Amino acid sequence: MTETSASQMGDDEIMPFTKIRRLIAQRMVTSKATSPHALMAREIDYEVVDQVRRTHGEQFRAREGFGLTYLSFSACAVVQALTEFPLLNASWSDDGLIVHRSVNLGLAVDLPAGGLVVPVVSSAHLLTLAPMARRVRDLAERARGGKLTMDDISGGTFTITNTGPFGTFLTGAIINQPEVAILATDGIARRPVVITTPGGEAVVIRSIGMASVNFDHRAVDGAYVARFLARVGVIVAERNWADEL
Repeated sequence: MTETSASQMGDDEIMPFTKIRRLIAQRMVTSKATSPHALMAREIDYEVVDQVRRTHGEQFRAREGFGLTYLSFSACAVVQALTEFPLLNASWSDDGLIVHRSVNLGLAVDLPAGGLVVPVVSSAHLLTLAPMARRVRDLAERARGGKLTMDDISGGTFTITNTGPFGTFLTGAIINQPEVAILATDGIARRPVVITTPGGEAVVIRSIGMASVNFDHRAVDGAYVARFLARVGVIVAERNWADEL
């Protein structure tokens, strides 16, 4: 070792790994070693969602004490799509793919002290928008307050990670084993897009965001995931959200 390199190393600081950082590291390495990850993404039109948030947002906040987030809409759309594409609401086993009847939706939550935890919205397929928003809010608050129970973090069948509030463009998340897929919602922004009209084509301003799925290629093929993502997009754009508030 030269005198120069020793001096440079002397300027560094070793930050000991926390228990949760070591656990996350172990699980991420295990996941990548276990599942052949494949990534697929598509743009989602949130214009209808934005209209609902503008029209009903203040009334919802006054009633519930918190705002309507994009995540609640995305969660409902993903859950509905999973009921139609059940091979993604599944777990891998050596005996075969375990397809779950209930959609227990995991939500990756970043913790104030660092690290992640994935609380679960149990039986999410039974929830409409307002109840989903309440569950998302409750789990996130209790996660960041260190008040989750073991039941809150058990039994997940599919996970969403939401980095959109930080303005991300595309996220390739790592699968939460033994699940077979994870969906990431990225930043939503106003931008010009081309739409088809009865008179031809037009350039309009829409709220557009990216949704991406990292999936276990042992369990499903790309065409299945592509159809799932397309269905999520249709649900976000066409579901009658206002009736669920």
